[in-house]
Amino acid sequence: MSEKLVSLVTGASRGIGRAIAIELARRGHVVLVNYHARQDAADAVVAEIHRAGGHAISVQGDVSRTEDRRKLVERAVEFGGRLDVLVNNAGITSPGRHDLLDATEQNWDQVLGTNLKGPFFLAQLAARRMVEFVRAGTIPSGKIINISSISAYAMSTDRADYCIAKAGMAAVTALLADRLALENIQVFEVCPGIIATDMTAPVREKYDTRLAEGLVPLRRWGQPEDVARVVGAIVADSLPYCTGERINVDGGFHIRRL
Repeated sequence: MSEKLVSLVTGASRGIGRAIAIELARRGHVVLVNYHARQDAADAVVAEIHRAGGHAISVQGDVSRTEDRRKLVERAVEFGGRLDVLVNNAGITSPGRHDLLDATEQNWDQVLGTNLKGPFFLAQLAARRMVEFVRAGTIPSGKIINISSISAYAMSTDRADYCIAKAGMAAVTALLADRLALENIQVFEVCPGIIATDMTAPVREKYDTRLAEGLVPLRRWGQPEDVARVVGAIVADSLPYCTGERINVDGGFHIRRL
């Protein structure tokens, strides 16, 4: 059984998830790099971690599928002998960005399945195993970190399904935090703002202009590493008396200004 902390990061083959996986490996964690379709990208993350002296494997899985969620948790336990951290990062944007009056049930089911239902039930599975490990003395504590978005409270009428899913993550975080507090498992919601990833690449020019004009007080793009550092602080037990907390990583976007 490994004495290293074991972390499962979903959607870790690119963008924010990739940065989080690398940060956790840098901190000595054994990392399961989950991917949906791009094994080559996930394997590249694993190779980068190995070159830096860390330990990681790539694991395919679609978090919207029941059997895949089970596989991810069991693979983490098989590989590392324990499970200390779950980072619910996998997510998709709203297909087609339809006006909410034209939103479809198909898109709704797809987005909420990946962005809300999947993370909830994956957290449920992970929490059950963490509880077992904490009670057995195998791990001292557990962490569940839900990567949400400022879209949880900043509305986009052409992405209703996405905004609703992210708003739901706040309730998931609070519910899990309340239920798991006595089990010594902390739960956090991390809300990235405008982050430079392949998902935001199509709107790069638009946000270059808006950021320069002061859309956020810090007036720059966020980087995946900005989010990863926050996750790193959480897993380092830098917030021992917090749970159910929302942490904005948004350059100050959440500040109401006149």
